[in-house]
Amino acid sequence: MPEISKLSSETWMKAMRSGDFEKAWLFSDKVLASGINRDYQNLPRHFQSVWDGTPLNDKRVLIRCYHGLGDTIQFIRYAALVKQIAREVTVWAQPSLIDLLKTVKGIDRLLPLHDGTPEVKFDVDVEIMELPHVFRTTLSTLPVTVPYIYVEPLKLTSTSLPKIGLVWQAGDWDQSRNIPFSLLRPLFDVPGLEIFILQSNAKVAGWKEGLGIHPGEFKLFDYANVIKGLDLLISVDSMPAHLAGALNVPVWLMLQKQADWRWMENRSDSPWYPSMKIFRQEKQGEWETVMREVVGEISKLRYRQ
Repeated sequence: MPEISKLSSETWMKAMRSGDFEKAWLFSDKVLASGINRDYQNLPRHFQSVWDGTPLNDKRVLIRCYHGLGDTIQFIRYAALVKQIAREVTVWAQPSLIDLLKTVKGIDRLLPLHDGTPEVKFDVDVEIMELPHVFRTTLSTLPVTVPYIYVEPLKLTSTSLPKIGLVWQAGDWDQSRNIPFSLLRPLFDVPGLEIFILQSNAKVAGWKEGLGIHPGEFKLFDYANVIKGLDLLISVDSMPAHLAGALNVPVWLMLQKQADWRWMENRSDSPWYPSMKIFRQEKQGEWETVMREVVGEISKLRYRQ
């Protein structure tokens, strides 16, 4: 990778972590002007840059969703902003998200993402995670209206007890985000709660029957109905945390110390999701302190009901 790209990437990351988005966009501008972002189209899609700097005004815009499900959920909020200036907005998204994205404002056409090329005419295209750069988002202009994905809540039980969802693994692609299920055991000792196991492949992920309520596996739209029916989701950095935030469901995010740039640094909240509270590792790989804090806070939650 050319040196300008490497240096800009490091500077960009530092600026975004500190909340200095304006500085990050200056370095994004340099990379865009250099043209090197167009040199890597043979890389996996989630490494590719798409936008060439063409303004979106009065254009037929194609938004490509080349990253993960959580990334699409986080940045689909920009579709409404694109629609304010564009003639037409098409979103080429992961098939499992299509039904959910039908509820998002500003989208004229949804197409299922595949390995070929999109079957639609467009004037300018952009990868969905490039949209904050397009709009030169700052902390004060970040679109934070929630919810921006809309589903009906599923009634999980008939009790009045607080209903807590639990997700502890983000997937094999980044195991440093995962928490061993054994460390979650103190959560189940807090009385007066109903804990729902929303981890996919829960048994493979270490879940033991008799701890919490396992409502089963769901398609993504139905999974959103379940999350909307919760009082709180407790999750590691994974798609369900983004989905809860987009639905405006209270979500507690358990983060490793070396967390992704989007969660910034030294914050217990997120400018992206008003309903989110963050619990961070003090030392990389050490989850015990995080769990003690979560258990302490959830014990207070019980007494507020």
